[in-house]
Amino acid sequence: MSRMMFVNLPVADLGKSIEFFSQLGFEFNPQFTDETATCMIVGESNFVMLLTREKFSGFAPGLEICDTGKSTEVLVCLSADSRAEVDALLSKAVAAGGSNFREPEDYGFMYGRSFRDLDRHIWEIMWMDPAAVQQSS
Repeated sequence: MSRMMFVNLPVADLGKSIEFFSQLGFEFNPQFTDETATCMIVGESNFVMLLTREKFSGFAPGLEICDTGKSTEVLVCLSADSRAEVDALLSKAVAAGGSNFREPEDYGFMYGRSFRDLDRHIWEIMWMDPAAVQQSS
């Protein structure tokens, strides 16, 4: 069964977050966008809902939103088609106001880098050599 995945993230300023991720090349579904939320298209069946902190709180009543300056609630990892795309996305993120999170990790068959977005959520971008991925039958 093919499943869709929606990751929900609280943001302090929805407009600034949309601009940040637009600069990284992401698009948004206007059908699921208003002044409190937007649906960022990550892949064919993968989406990130960027929600104002108030809207996000409504999905988890009684719980505090994590202070991403002190802790993390999720690591979002996206694949890239090449090492060059990993580096390009990291460069775009930093140029758009994000920050490098840690040094590149290079295992030969796999290469990854990480950044923090405007709300300090951690995003990992990784490339893996398709020949290194074993297919299960």
